[in-house]
Amino acid sequence: MKIRLNHKFEDIISIDNLLDTWKEFIRGKKNKKDVQEFQFSLMDNILSLYYDLINNNYKHGGYKCFKVSDPKPRIIHKASVRDRLLHRAVYRILYPFFDKTFISDSFSCRNYKGTHKAINRFREFIYIVSKNNTKTCWVLQCDIKKFFASIDQNILVNILEQYILDKNIVYLLKEIIFSFNSGKQETGLPLGNLTSQLFANVYMNEFDQFMKHELKGKYYIRYADDFIVLSEDKKHIENLIQIISNFLQNRLRLVMHPDKIFIKTLSSGVDFLGWVNFPSHRVLRTATKRRMFKKIKRNLNIEPLNSYFGLIKHGNTYKTKEAIIKSFVV
Repeated sequence: MKIRLNHKFEDIISIDNLLDTWKEFIRGKKNKKDVQEFQFSLMDNILSLYYDLINNNYKHGGYKCFKVSDPKPRIIHKASVRDRLLHRAVYRILYPFFDKTFISDSFSCRNYKGTHKAINRFREFIYIVSKNNTKTCWVLQCDIKKFFASIDQNILVNILEQYILDKNIVYLLKEIIFSFNSGKQETGLPLGNLTSQLFANVYMNEFDQFMKHELKGKYYIRYADDFIVLSEDKKHIENLIQIISNFLQNRLRLVMHPDKIFIKTLSSGVDFLGWVNFPSHRVLRTATKRRMFKKIKRNLNIEPLNSYFGLIKHGNTYKTKEAIIKSFVV
């Protein structure tokens, strides 16, 4: 029996929630032209949004798209300030509820989680499965092909309806979800929406629950569309691949990337979230180091130094640290 959301539609669209949301939304955006234009008539714009919502007249607008490299090339779809304000208003009510339904070993786009926590959890699992590096530890690593672009919007809505009884909230979420057209009918979520981060975790929580509870995957970690399973039994790891593939395809209409399914021993090095992990240490991925030094070369100001040191402190990076310092020495 799934728990249900207690909040009502009015909690999301209330003037108080919209105003509180605006205070959060505007941080770091005060110099943006579209934000300034919206703020110039702030109360009129918020009241207009509120009345459209309360009278069921709200329609989500279109998107502007642009390309970024982070480092992979991605297409970001940016909604209007009005729509992004609503996304955040929805997010600040729904996130605390849904976060309680997620497994503890899901680390992407969640408060008090992130890549470093995921890597540390991976290290914990390594020591347990390898019995303090005395046994062979096998690692299955998989990636989902075109994850955000492949999310089935109707399946997502069906999942949300299992948790949310208020029909007006569901109607609003459908308006946001179906506002995006990826080129494939009723498929995909826009990378630019804050709600997409939450919806992606809600969607993949179905898989997380399957892995943890049906398959009893005790040593399973997921970060976005990248997930790993650790075991001392190689045959068990091999058998999981088809089972996982069937669930993803049949339940969520997702496909594992055929070129990103790996079974490795820890001693050979496991590349996970930017770090290559070994039994006794971890080192930065070569591509990550190359990208970092390229940025340093473009910007030799001293200010970024702490951020680079903050990144590399989580592994065995003495030589990398020396190289960074030399880059800043004239």
